[in-house]
Amino acid sequence: MQGTSVAVPAARAGKVRSTARALLALALLAGCAAGCGLVDAVFDGFKHARAVEQDLLATIGVKPAVGFNWHNGRLTSVTVTFPGLLQDKPLQELADAARSAVGKEFKQRADNVVLAFALGPSATVAAQADQAQDKN
Repeated sequence: MQGTSVAVPAARAGKVRSTARALLALALLAGCAAGCGLVDAVFDGFKHARAVEQDLLATIGVKPAVGFNWHNGRLTSVTVTFPGLLQDKPLQELADAARSAVGKEFKQRADNVVLAFALGPSATVAAQADQAQDKN
């Protein structure tokens, strides 16, 4: 009986210690992230990305998807992906509008602005053969 009663509190004490260590580690990580501005950079980055989307919607007439990458507090890249090819706008006009919107809304220079176009699913020989068999 004595062996059973001693083992249970020891097991509980181990669980409490491991939980306390995990909470301490989590608190330290959260404090470090808040201290270096990581949390603010992420939330502000999403706000800036949405602002770039709205700016380009007003300028170009099409709303792109905007992604970004930060590294050590520096804006390393911003990707502007349009939902398809825009036949009525020259590529240089799109590039200038994207660079301008990124600079204005992120309020800092991005090392690289990537302009992309979503083209939809690709057509492969196997996919075309499957479609031909479905029609028969």
